[in-house]
Parts: sequence; structure tokens; C-alpha cells
Amino acid sequence: MTWKQGEQELSATVYIRRLSYYSAISDVAAMRGEGDVIAGRIAACIVDAEGKSVFTAKDISSEADPERGPLNANLTQALLLEIGAVNNLGKTPSSAN
Repeated sequence: MTWKQGEQELSATVYIRRLSYYSAISDVAAMRGEGDVIAGRIAACIVDAEGKSVFTAKDISSEADPERGPLNANLTQALLLEIGAVNNLGKTPSSAN
């Protein structure tokens, strides 16, 4: 995937876990005020090559390290687009006729 950070275009290989029970639990917790939906979704879905989580929701929101700050807005958007693409979010499945 690619994204812009200022004038610089960056790229990275990302591994995405399909939406699952884990991501649903994270979404529900966020709706109850126990976290951030977007940070939870990214933390639940972005993994390394072995399928292990790369981020916690607190890493993304900067709660884990306030000096580092939250995840860059353009990177956040790029990750959400990739998560959506992997999970076919917003697309209607074609019917078999």
C-alpha cells in the first residue's frame, strides 16, 4: 500500500486479518465507551506475516506513548482502505444466476 506523508509518498507491505470475532468484540467495546472504534479496527486487522497483531488500539491513539502521538491521518486512512478492500466492505456481492 502507499500513502502520502507531507510531500513524501511512502509504501509498505501490510498483512490484514479479515474481520472476525476479535474485531467485532473490539467494535462493541468501543461503542460502550471502552475504546476507539477506528483504533480498535486497525489493531484487530493489521498483523505481521505470522498473523500476530502489530498494534494495540492505544498505539494508534497515542495512549501507549503520548510523545509519539497518534497514527498519521493519511496512514490511518490508507490502512482503513486496505482493511475495507480485503473485507469487501461497501461492495455488493454479485449473485449467481
